[in-house]
Amino acid sequence: MKYSYQISGMTCNGCRASVEKKLSALNGVNTVDVHLEKNEATLDTNFEIPISQLKDALSTKYGIEKKEHLDVFNIDINSHDIAVQEKTKLQQLQPLLIILGYISIASVLLNYKDWNGNAAMLDFMGLFYIVFSFFKIIDIKGFPDSFRMYDPLAKSIPVYAWIYPFVETALGLMFLMRFKIGIALVVTLVILGVTTLGVAKTLLSKQKIQCACLGTALKLPMTEATLIENVIMITMAVILLIQFL
Repeated sequence: MKYSYQISGMTCNGCRASVEKKLSALNGVNTVDVHLEKNEATLDTNFEIPISQLKDALSTKYGIEKKEHLDVFNIDINSHDIAVQEKTKLQQLQPLLIILGYISIASVLLNYKDWNGNAAMLDFMGLFYIVFSFFKIIDIKGFPDSFRMYDPLAKSIPVYAWIYPFVETALGLMFLMRFKIGIALVVTLVILGVTTLGVAKTLLSKQKIQCACLGTALKLPMTEATLIENVIMITMAVILLIQFL
C-alpha cells in the first residue's frame, strides 16, 4: 500500500537523502520516494505505519504529516484536492503580505507631514532590507541551501549565500541613514536583478520549492509574489537612481 506524506524542513539534496534513508530503515517499508521540490515523500509499505513512529525516525529538524492514501493504481489527486492545496499556499503567503503591508504603512507615516516620494521609497527599501535580513539571519545555517536552489550567483559562488543576509542589512542601513545612496541603488539592481532571473526561471519551470526571501524560519512557497516584491524594489531603485544621476 502507498501513503503520501508532507515533509517540512528539507532544504537540499542532503536533507532529501537523509529523510529517505531514515524512513527506508523502518520495519514494513518497501520503498521510499522523497521529492525535494514538492516537500513530500511516498512510502510503499506492508501496513500503515503510525505517524508517531515516522516522526521518531526523523530528526527534530523535519516535520511529517500524512497527506493522503494512494491505492496501488496511483490515482491522481482530484480537482477538489488541488483547490485545497491552492488555498493552503495563499494562507502560507500571509506572513509575507502582512510584513510588506507594515513596511508600506511605516514608510508613509515617516513622511506624511512633509510628503516626499523619494524619501518614502528610500525608507521602504531600507525597512524592506532590514526586516527581510532579520528573518534570514534567524536561521543563518538553513538559509544558504534554500537560497542556492534558485539564485544563480549563490549557485556559482556558495559563500555568497552566507554573506547575502548581511549585505541586505548593510544596504538597509545605507538607505535609512542616507549614506552612499547611489552605491546602494546600484548594488540593489545587481543582486535583486540576479535573484529575479532565478525566481522567474523557477516559476517558468513550475518547480515547487521553498522561497528564501524570509529565510527558512517561515515556510513560504515560491510564487509570483516573490517575483513581484523583487520587481517593486528594482523599479524603486531605477526611479531613485535616475533622480540621483
